[in-house]
Formats: sequence, structure tokens, C-alpha cells
Amino acid sequence: MSQETGSKPTSVVRSSLVFGGMTLVSRVMGFARDLVITAVMGASGNIAADAYATALTFPNLFRRIFAEGAFTAAFVPAYSAALEKEGPEAADRLARDAMATMTMIAIVLSALAMIFMPQVMAVFSHGYADDPAKMRLTIILTQITMPYLPCMTMVALLSGVLNARGRFALSAFVPTLLNLFMLVFVWFGKNPVQASYLAAIGVLAAGVAQAALLVWGCHKTGARIGFVWPKLTPQMRGLLLLAVPGALAAAATQINVFVSSLLASGVNGARTWLSVADRLYQLPLGLVGVAIGVALLPTLSRAVQSGDTERSQTVMDDAVLFAMALTLPAAAALIAMPFFLIDGLYTRGEFLLHDAQETARALLHYGWGVPAFVLARVLTPAFFARKDTYGPMKFAMVSVVVNLACGLTLFPLIGVAGLAIGTSAASWVNVGLMWWTLNRRKTWSLGPKAAAGLLKVIMAGVLMGGFCALASHYRGLIEGVLHPLTHHLTKEIAIVGVCLVGLFVYIALLFATRAVRPSDIKKALRKG
Repeated sequence: MSQETGSKPTSVVRSSLVFGGMTLVSRVMGFARDLVITAVMGASGNIAADAYATALTFPNLFRRIFAEGAFTAAFVPAYSAALEKEGPEAADRLARDAMATMTMIAIVLSALAMIFMPQVMAVFSHGYADDPAKMRLTIILTQITMPYLPCMTMVALLSGVLNARGRFALSAFVPTLLNLFMLVFVWFGKNPVQASYLAAIGVLAAGVAQAALLVWGCHKTGARIGFVWPKLTPQMRGLLLLAVPGALAAAATQINVFVSSLLASGVNGARTWLSVADRLYQLPLGLVGVAIGVALLPTLSRAVQSGDTERSQTVMDDAVLFAMALTLPAAAALIAMPFFLIDGLYTRGEFLLHDAQETARALLHYGWGVPAFVLARVLTPAFFARKDTYGPMKFAMVSVVVNLACGLTLFPLIGVAGLAIGTSAASWVNVGLMWWTLNRRKTWSLGPKAAAGLLKVIMAGVLMGGFCALASHYRGLIEGVLHPLTHHLTKEIAIVGVCLVGLFVYIALLFATRAVRPSDIKKALRKG
């Protein structure tokens, strides 16, 4: 970080661990929230579950495209450069103009979406046409949640300000408020439909609370990000030109999820199955991919601005190796024991065995896409730090075409599993194009030391996957041993226990193969 900000440089791994640690708290609360919601609303057994899953899809999609995606692609490098070259006052002036402009755009977009929601849902949720009550509930719930978008636009920008100043904890903490509000609100629902209304209201209340908390956090760091009237200055026009392609590039995975949801509307319960699978495979993406991407972009932007090619190479190598070391065990578990995971964690109340089986089929194929989902988050900053948002946008559009082709071909044949295959295949195409382009431009290629470490990490992940597959095969034996001790919580304790043992096996393999050494951990956690 520059001298003007008064912060010391921070390692990408250290910053990622701070962000990931806070994100872990949020994900645990989100998991608790989902357990309550699926138990209360179910999946294929009533109209509330799919309606509520749809109501979350819309604001989340727009948030990731227009708020998080746009600001990640355009605002953070520009703000970091302004801090480095012009000082905090000029950087904060840019942030004020950006927040005013993007928040206004988000307000207009939300208002239009709320007004025309019946027409939008007639297309997006065409499969609900035969169930007027389900369609009506979906429209109302989505109208309630859409104002979450302007709040999240503010949150994305203010998070970028904090991250560029080397402060990651508060921006990582704010998603916890969403899970907390939804968990509290849904708890008071007396039936699935009432619970869906309360959960949607909780989303809106959480958005207001998140924005307010980050306004306070920026003020505490010395950033002066007040509210001004939108002005389309030359700087803002430049940001918007970068933001549009960057938003599409950063949101490739979300666009593919959106396409899958569109195709799934004709099958009762399918959107809820995809939503539950999404929660599990998004866990490593949120803990690792997003955390590293958030920490990597300002660090890489400063290295690029200063012309430090050695630093650029080092931070990218570290980010890729660290990301895969933390991602592969999750991918191995999702591939090796998807039904064990879903049945052990979710099957209760209104969430039936059939729901668990269908969700597990999707989760298996999301599992092999998880490394690609995370790598996409790690590789895109290599483009964005150099203010190249058009390249990733083109790759993202190719991946959307691949996803659509796979979904249209496979969904009629094998159901929701076909949608998951399309999403994962599309993500690997996206990553392959980015990797090849970075190598071709001689911008970055994986160094020999990092490549050797990556091979060892892959070996450890494969061996851990073998352990998980054995545990899934002998699930009955494991639960038979535990039942006299655990009684009604046998399947829950069994899956948690297997996951913990598998994690220890993986960590032991990392140290045994010297993929990770204690000295590497100490070095990664140091500032500077």
C-alpha cells in the first residue's frame, strides 16, 4: 500500500485468510439458515420453496453482475491507482462519484424490474404458468427482494474502498448480517408460505443494515465517502466503459447458473434442488475463490502500476497454488460422496428423500467444476489489474454458449444433472481460454516451483477423494456403529465426522508430500 494511506503491504495469502475466515462464519450461518429454510419450506412438496429460490436468484444475479462484477473489474484498480499516485482525497472523490452513479443505475433497474416483474416471470418462470398461486407468490417475493440490489451496489463499492486500503475483515463480515436476518425472520413463519414472505423481508432489511455498517467502517478508516448527486465525469465514463464488459466477465458463473434456473422452471422442486447444491459447491468458491480474488486484485494492481513484474508473477503463483490447495478437498468430497452429504445434512421435515437424491445428482457434477469456479476468480484479476475487461468478457460469453448448448441437450435426457454438467463444463472452457491467453501474451504462466507444488496438491486431493468414496460405500456400517451413541442424530454426526477425518487425511498428505511446509505457511502469513 502507498505511503499516503498509512498501511503496510499485505500478502495475498494473509489477506485471503482474513477474508476467508470471516466468510467461513458467514457460510456456517448460511448453512444453518438453509437447514431451517429447507426443513420449513421443503422442495418439491409445496409452492413456497421454488418461489423463494427464484426470489433470491434475481437480486443475487444482478448484484454479482452489476455491483460486485462491475466494481471488481473497474473500480478497485482505478481506486488503487488513485491511492498510489494521487492520494486519498482524489481516490475518495472518485469513490463518491462512482457510488452515486452506480447506485442510481441500480435504483432505476430495481424499479423497472419490480414494475415489469409479471412479464419477466412469464418468461423466466414459464414452467410455473400452470400453477397461478406459485406464479403469484414468486412475483410478489421477487418484488420484495429486488430493492436489495441498490443496497448491495453501495456495499460492493464500499467494500472495494476498504479492500484497497488493506482492510478486509469488515467487508467479509457483512454477508453474515444477511444470513442472520433471514434466519431470524424465517424462524417466525407458521407455514411455508408465511415463512417465504418473512425470509424475503429479511433480505431487504439485511441489505439496509449491510450498507449502513460499511458506511460506518469506511468513516472509521478515514475514507470520506459521502452521498453526492450523480455526475457523469470523464473518469466515470471511463469506469463505465470498463465496468460493462468486466461485469459480464466476472459474472460468467452466475449467468450460467441463471440459465440453468431458467431451464429448470418446468420441473417441480428443481430450482430448490439446484439452490441447495449451489450452497454446498459455493462454499469453496466463497471461502477461497472470492477471498483470494478480493485480496489479489488490489495487490496485483499496485504491482502492475509500479511495473514490478517479479511481484506480479509471485502473487499469481501463490494465489493459484493456495487456491487449489484449499479447493481440491472440497471438490473431492462433493464428487466422492454427494448423496451422503445431502442426505446427512438436509433430509428432514419437508425436504424428502427424493429431493436429496435429485440434489445429489446435481452436486456430483458441480463437484468437478469447483476447481474451475475458483480458478476463474483467481485468473480474472490478472486481466482486470491491467484494465483489460474485454478479453474475459469474450471468454465468458463463449462459456455461456457452451452452458446453454449442454443444458438444452442434456436436461431433457438426464434432468438437473444435465444442467450441472453444463455449468461445470462451461466454467472449465472459461478457465482454459483465460489460462491460454495469459500464456500467449506472456503476461503470466505458472512457475516451475508452483507447478510442482500443484501436482502434489492434486495427488493429495485424489487420495482424499478415495477415502471419502470408501466412507460413502460403508456408510451403513459407520452409522450402525454410531447409532447406539447418537440415536436421532446418527446421519448428521456420521457425515460431519467423515468430513473432519477426511480433512485431517488431506492435511497429512500435504505435509507428507511436502506440497506445503511450515516455512511456507509462516512466509505467507507475514505482512509485506
